[in-house]
Amino acid sequence: MSGVLRAVVEPGFFSSGPVQVALAVSAAVALLTSTLGVFTVIRGQSFAGHSLADIGATGGSGAFLIGAGPLWGFMVISIAAAGAMQAVGVERQRGRDVATGVVLGASLGLAALFLYWDSTLHNSSGETYTILFGSMLAISPATVPAVLGLGAVALGVVAIIYRPLLLSSVNAELAAARGVPVRLVGAAYLLALAAAVALSCLAIGAILSTALLIGPAAAALQLTKRPWRAIVGASVIALAASWLGVLLSYDSYYWPPRGHSWPVSFFIVTLVFACYLAARLVGSRGRRR
Repeated sequence: MSGVLRAVVEPGFFSSGPVQVALAVSAAVALLTSTLGVFTVIRGQSFAGHSLADIGATGGSGAFLIGAGPLWGFMVISIAAAGAMQAVGVERQRGRDVATGVVLGASLGLAALFLYWDSTLHNSSGETYTILFGSMLAISPATVPAVLGLGAVALGVVAIIYRPLLLSSVNAELAAARGVPVRLVGAAYLLALAAAVALSCLAIGAILSTALLIGPAAAALQLTKRPWRAIVGASVIALAASWLGVLLSYDSYYWPPRGHSWPVSFFIVTLVFACYLAARLVGSRGRRR
């Protein structure tokens, strides 16, 4: 390891098992959330994405309560919530926020109950913190294949419906006039979004997962209006923020006072926010020119 790299990376970073798991998981999550995030911003459904993330706390806490892995709790509740939003009327502009708010309120009530039972029956506050704010360096290696598989399936769905999804996102009336099954495409999008949110909840927690879904996409769309370029840009931002966040969290163990690592999710969210501010500044200067 060169002197410059040794000054930035603490010893044992690349050989650490938890770090390798975190890098693999964060890469899959970054690519998936960036792709879905661009469509979420274009469609004006950021509130739906944020609500699915908050609802994830219900699934994660419920899974811990019955002794199951949090990923499956996040996944099941996100898909169920997305289906409920679609059934109530998330595709109709006037009913979108109402449907989302109703589902969100009911789910947060259940999350409060499950988290209470988790803390009283299992006498563990660590799991509650992990569900809400994530702990990427504590993800089990056995979870990696499931994360990669779910991410690949969700990206495959987006690839199949890319063109009709893009057209319906920009102009739903025009898409319907051209024969696009707008409601079916919207349902497929919501299912892929549910998978992206579930994986993001696993990585950085239910409370902060919207940062990876919306932040990189919003930053990329400040710099370009072409969707495929925005997806590439958002992926680069999310991947860089995730990997740098893992590195800084690992290094922070050696910062004074030594022996305590800072949360990975804190670094990731901070870096994404900084990238958004920088992109907004660059984008505003470009528009003025």
